Amino acid sequence: MKLLCLLLMALSVGAQSQSEQAIKQQVQNLRKVPDSERGAATRNLALQIRQLPVNSNQRSLAGSLANLSTEGDFGRETLQEVATTLAEALRESPIRADQDGPPQPYVTLAQLARYEHVNVSLDDPQYAAALAKLEADDHARQHADFTLTDLQGKEWTLKSLKGKVVLVNFWATWCPPCRKEIPDLDALYTRFQDSGFVILGISDEEDGKVRPFATEQKITYPILLDPGRKVTESFRVGGIPKSFIYDRDGKLAAQSIDMRTQKQFLELLAKAGLR
Repeated sequence: MKLLCLLLMALSVGAQSQSEQAIKQQVQNLRKVPDSERGAATRNLALQIRQLPVNSNQRSLAGSLANLSTEGDFGRETLQEVATTLAEALRESPIRADQDGPPQPYVTLAQLARYEHVNVSLDDPQYAAALAKLEADDHARQHADFTLTDLQGKEWTLKSLKGKVVLVNFWATWCPPCRKEIPDLDALYTRFQDSGFVILGISDEEDGKVRPFATEQKITYPILLDPGRKVTESFRVGGIPKSFIYDRDGKLAAQSIDMRTQKQFLELLAKAGLR
């Protein structure tokens, strides 16, 4: 009987209620919601998650929603509700520290605070460590350099492009948000190329996957291959897409932690002096 009770307890750990399952399904289908409705849907989900019982399921749902909330321009109010929900979930159900650094939900929350400029109230050493990690990552990206070859065989070296505004975009063919932002990136490249603007799209996939995709999509900006992921790792890129914008002095002027619309990219490029 004792063994049976222990088995049932183990099976119940992580089990989801009907409410949690319903919210999980909505979060998983969020990319299918039209952009015009997605902000409201995301805010509504954030509020629903906040009303769930405090447990690891609530925290997991809050983290999943936060990861999707930055895929476009859904408004500051939306991001604030998402950040508040995640902060409350972590406050009520903290995650144990490990040797690999602060767990991802703390990093996600720190990204919302640092790059999306929402208000976060969380007195937790792991959150503080996540903020410190992002600062260190940005320092590394400021001093990063690389030489990679594009699909046409031309070599590109980041530091040699001083005097131009450079957008380094990490992406992959299998990544839906990456694919969604490519037309806007291409339009911006066409618009500003003669003004000294360069986009370097970096993929860690093999040529056989990237080349036909780039041809089909008619991408006009350079696509560089990073098969060994050395550059991807030097930029400390985990999830994609990620974009880093350097001004004409080679200073890291702006970055995005996820996909961006053309309007959002224009705002970022303005920080690098390109208008």
